[in-house]
Amino acid sequence: MEKKESDLPAKLASPAQRALANAGIHNLKQLSKLSEVEIKEYHGIGPNALITLRAALKAKNLSFTKKN
Repeated sequence: MEKKESDLPAKLASPAQRALANAGIHNLKQLSKLSEVEIKEYHGIGPNALITLRAALKAKNLSFTKKN
């Protein structure tokens, strides 16, 4: 079985990694389709996780969507 390719930050805390995995988010492109407001609602995504995710998205010229 082929493992899904993930470019999510390795330094992301385990609760945040689990929250994203449980939501079916395995890469930054999928993450960029959500807004920060939506991501904050996931149990396990705190302020530090948001900082890390923002930086990872920016490094790939991506960002959270602006929708609510």
